[in-house]
Amino acid sequence: MMIYMLAAAMTVAMLIATAFGISQEAEKVRFQEKNARTKGFGRI
Repeated sequence: MMIYMLAAAMTVAMLIATAFGISQEAEKVRFQEKNARTKGFGRI
């Protein structure tokens, strides 16, 4: 029974880590797009 609880906990932990990673990646892409758009107006 203990191994099933450990497996369930690890599964939940990996799902949370995956969601967090996808969120971070999306934020990075948004920042790059915003940065690329503002360069056209003379901002550094």
